Amino acid sequence: MFIAMNRFQVAKGSEEEFEQVWAERDSQLDKVAGFVEFHLLRGPEAEDHTLFASHTIWKDRAAFEDWTKSEAFRRAHAGAGSRKALYLGHPQFEGFEVVLEGN
Repeated sequence: MFIAMNRFQVAKGSEEEFEQVWAERDSQLDKVAGFVEFHLLRGPEAEDHTLFASHTIWKDRAAFEDWTKSEAFRRAHAGAGSRKALYLGHPQFEGFEVVLEGN
């Protein structure tokens, strides 16, 4: 499996709007081969922002990379630039290969 995460530093006071944008988006993920699961995570607060992370689980790295090159990806991210005021800086991507699994 492969886990893809993007970290967002959401400007103080914009947390609810940021969450609403994610709740209302047409992610297109349900149409993509190899997609397993999605979570939006709310993390610790700092003086000027709250940390959020989008967390997707994929069958493997290839499935994730295919998603990033797809028309579904382009449609899902079409309005992303219009929301820049909600967060500080650019999202930070992190990708992880799952090496152990268990309960």
